[in-house]
Amino acid sequence: MARIAVAGLYTLETNLRIEGFPLPYYPVTYPFHGITQAHAGVGLNVAVALAGLGHEVRFATLIGEDEPGDHMMAALPGFGLAGGHVARNASATSQSVILVAPDGNRQIHCDLKDLQERHYPTERVASLLDDATLAVVCNINFARPLLAAARERDIPIATDVHALEDFDDAYNRDFMAAADILFLSHERLRCTPGEAISALRQRYDPRILVIGLGSGGALLSERGQSTLQLPAIAPRGVVNTIGAGDALFSAFVDQTQRGLPASLALRNATLYAGTKVSESGATCGLMNAQAFQAAIAASY
Repeated sequence: MARIAVAGLYTLETNLRIEGFPLPYYPVTYPFHGITQAHAGVGLNVAVALAGLGHEVRFATLIGEDEPGDHMMAALPGFGLAGGHVARNASATSQSVILVAPDGNRQIHCDLKDLQERHYPTERVASLLDDATLAVVCNINFARPLLAAARERDIPIATDVHALEDFDDAYNRDFMAAADILFLSHERLRCTPGEAISALRQRYDPRILVIGLGSGGALLSERGQSTLQLPAIAPRGVVNTIGAGDALFSAFVDQTQRGLPASLALRNATLYAGTKVSESGATCGLMNAQAFQAAIAASY
């Protein structure tokens, strides 16, 4: 079991089932049993997954001093997380709405309130990072100061910059430059994933670089080694792809923290993510350590 600091978004999520994209206009719809609510956000998704996989997780986030924030704080113990590193200095708690099509494709509408103008409190950084074996620093502004703090303590950093278009993007540059493990999605790339690997290696050269390819699996690049593509695995079919990338990232972190080589870690992570998409909701369908190991054993 590793001691992992996770800093990132925690939000309330509403999922709405739609007929498909593009979405036709209707003044009113009645999607019976098609609207669900869940606790979500990249930070929470990763923290919940890693805690469920048996790690000691310190979860740092910002929420508001409001009713949604109270509800979220009360929910943390049920996820296996403590609230000691949660700061309630946002003007209001963030919320998101996700449109989900029958084929699993989704569109996310995320209201961050004033989170991008806030920072995680400096006085809480030491207790968050001390003795941590890894810092998962999500690419949200309030977590940015933790990059330097982790580096000062020689703590490896893992981050996911998600749908990246510009390899020199000023917003994500700090996160990419600091990362030992760097994940991103293929969805908005302006070039092939292979070309993206080359460009990111030239600019940042992280120890491990992974590009998620959706139904195409994932592309792995280790420093000084050839690129490897792993296929997607969805043993129970696809219901909702929301949270799939976070699940892939989390499981890869879990497996590498257990000492597995990156290629095997990513192979197992595709199974974890492929099982997760059989359920709807960002933190739903996440296997615990025992179930994950059983699924791995059954897949060979």
